[in-house]
Amino acid sequence: MKRILVVDDDPNICLLLSKFLQKNGFGVESTQTGAESVELLKNKSFDLILCDFKLPDEDGIDLLIKFKEIKPATIVIIITGYSHVKIAVKAIKLGAYDYVTKPLYPEEILNTVKKAVKDNDKESKEAEYDKSLKQFISFKDAKLKSIEEQINLVAPTDMTVIIQGETGTGKEYLARTIHSKSKRKNNPFVAVDCGALPRELAGSELFGHEKGAFTGALNTKQGSFQLANTGTLFLDEIGNLPYEIQVMLLRVLQERKIRRVGGVNDIEVDVRIIVASNEDLKKSVEDSKFREDIYHRLNEFSMYIPPLRERKNELIDFASHFMHLANDELNKNIEGMTDNVKAIITRQEWHGNLRELKNTMKRAVLLTQGNLITEDVLPKEFLSKDQSNNEETEIVSVKKRDLKSASEDAEKEIIIRALEETNHNKSKTAILLNIDRKTLYNKMKMYNIASK
Repeated sequence: MKRILVVDDDPNICLLLSKFLQKNGFGVESTQTGAESVELLKNKSFDLILCDFKLPDEDGIDLLIKFKEIKPATIVIIITGYSHVKIAVKAIKLGAYDYVTKPLYPEEILNTVKKAVKDNDKESKEAEYDKSLKQFISFKDAKLKSIEEQINLVAPTDMTVIIQGETGTGKEYLARTIHSKSKRKNNPFVAVDCGALPRELAGSELFGHEKGAFTGALNTKQGSFQLANTGTLFLDEIGNLPYEIQVMLLRVLQERKIRRVGGVNDIEVDVRIIVASNEDLKKSVEDSKFREDIYHRLNEFSMYIPPLRERKNELIDFASHFMHLANDELNKNIEGMTDNVKAIITRQEWHGNLRELKNTMKRAVLLTQGNLITEDVLPKEFLSKDQSNNEETEIVSVKKRDLKSASEDAEKEIIIRALEETNHNKSKTAILLNIDRKTLYNKMKMYNIASK
């Protein structure tokens, strides 16, 4: 819940604004002097301050300066009369978000407050993305530094982008970063997991439907393309789209128009499209699993994120980064990890990539009681694998297998165990392995794993 401080010497205005804003989902406190508001801000945090320009003990400019000194990130909106509008404009130059004039209209106040909060959240997210991106790419691998260069080149354009990489490598994160650095950054970013779209509802989810178009269509619905209008639409795991939806998508890519399911009229859309896949889309085209004409429409610019097993020298950097994120989220202060933990982390294959590593570090931070993460808070399968590491190395050496074969054998074993654990329920197995069903079927076929 966002918290607001109302500062006005008129108790009736304080009461009116407090009740109205509370009714609309905000937490509100109020004071009637500048001195009281300054003391309150020293001891409490507020997302936004609504402050009258003329108070009995302070004027708005002096108060604004004090507010910004105490809590620089707090949004300040000035309340003023028409005769003081020029001074209110000066306040904006000094850091106020906006001003509203008396007489006050609750709906106007509410709209200004909501817009201020929304804009502030967007700025925070963009700053977070920029900070995370620097940490994401500022490690030792030149491949990741080239990713930053590619983002900076393609983000300002409207080019369609294909991002390829295994599950958990950060494809959606990169898509959001491209959006946050584009000219569309203040407009919607809509993400759709194509692998999770039911075949019978995929058209409705993407393009919308008219009332009565099918059983259960009780109202007209906007699809993802309309929701993302003027912004960016991210289609994750696009290779999983059914063939008939691929045909409909091709028309949208060509004409930039959609037609809702059950509709007769075309609707123009202005959407930048970014897609992602954990499979090689070019190979999917060769195998007739993905339409070639769509592939060429989408492939204006492509990026590849390497899996963690190809970036072993960065594992500890990533683990430390996720440890600090978990510290912030869980309000803990873990300082680091033991050398044994670092060795175990480095030896893992991390088939779930960054997502798996992040979850592992978050769990470890939660369970750690001292200052350092120790091996006893790591998942048991990590320890058992570590204990049998010498035996596995011996076997690999005897059979003279290369690293790729060893990795494939390990992946096959993990899939077989997951299938046994779920009694060969493919949906549950895919969820357990953090992949989509199509990827699971492809892996089972590749490793010749029998389906029951």
